[in-house]
Amino acid sequence: MTLLTVHQDNHPTPATTEASAGTDPDTAAGTATHTSTATDPGTRTSTSAKTPVDPTHMPRLTTTVPREYVHRSTLAEVFLTGCEQTGNTHYTLTAQWPRAHTFFTTPDGTHHHPLQAAETIRQTGIYLAHAELGIPLGHHFLMRNLHLTTHPQHLTIGPTPTDLTLTATYTPHHPHTKRPTDFTMHITITRNGHPTATGTGRFTCLTPTTYQRLRHPHTTTPTNTTAGTTTSTSTARTQHQPPNPPPTHYGRTLPHDIVLTPTPHPHTWQLTPNPHHPILFDHTTDHIPGMVLLEAAHQAATAHTHPTPTTHPTHPTTLHATFHHYTEHHTPTYITTNTTTNDQAPTTHITAHQNNTTVFTAQLTTHTPTHT
Repeated sequence: MTLLTVHQDNHPTPATTEASAGTDPDTAAGTATHTSTATDPGTRTSTSAKTPVDPTHMPRLTTTVPREYVHRSTLAEVFLTGCEQTGNTHYTLTAQWPRAHTFFTTPDGTHHHPLQAAETIRQTGIYLAHAELGIPLGHHFLMRNLHLTTHPQHLTIGPTPTDLTLTATYTPHHPHTKRPTDFTMHITITRNGHPTATGTGRFTCLTPTTYQRLRHPHTTTPTNTTAGTTTSTSTARTQHQPPNPPPTHYGRTLPHDIVLTPTPHPHTWQLTPNPHHPILFDHTTDHIPGMVLLEAAHQAATAHTHPTPTTHPTHPTTLHATFHHYTEHHTPTYITTNTTTNDQAPTTHITAHQNNTTVFTAQLTTHTPTHT
């Protein structure tokens, strides 16, 4: 198998909990009764009782889906809030993006970053596989490709968190198998009825045993990201490498968000993400996560099309990414770019390679949106 990458699930299976009558210690005996008797013999005795609450009549409150179902460690990084099946292969989901995400926000603070849509699509595919398609927790997910189109005019940040509605349709590639372990997910994200993003991704699910066999002889031990530890992807620059430009050169504002380091070769960078990054490395993995490669593609495209530092954000409007092989932690990864122009919209072609082997390719079209 060649077209493989992205995430593994390193989360323990959560304890199963069920809400049933009588489990609450305050109502274990059914109805809790409080009796009060007047001290005056002429006063009648009254009995007041708590009325039990019927869970079926309680209002539905907004919460996130279980973090284990989207392979995230931090609750704040879970964007999905609910799901309802609307057909044999059709689902309607709800999601929410925070107003000021620490990573998925454009440098000027006015828009949600388009890659937040990519992360939401990733979460949707994994969530539906676990919650609706019967894939057990502990299985590993590989994303073969991702095609994303965004509409920046509907990515503006408002005075409240952004509530979203998603429609998802999955297409199994082996429909006669017991579980759809290889499927394509088609997802549309809307905001107040307006299309915000559309995306298609192909997911492959592997059992832990298959994954271990597939990854041999590469290490399957999670990367050590304790203080003071570095890997080859975060090795300090040598004296032969040019200094790194400011974060705005890559479309970011904070230095620790930068995942690239310049090399002496034009339009070529080394992949050097911070292994302690709380978003890109939300949990330990034995390979570079796919979202890191997507962020590297965005930063390389920004640096290529805007070679001078700029505070004007460039929004990816279309992204076509293919994950060819696992990207290893301990082998240097190099990112190269070239640009073509079509209808006055630059398209940057990004290639990531390790040991002279292509592990990731992407085509990314950007534009600078007007403020709305």
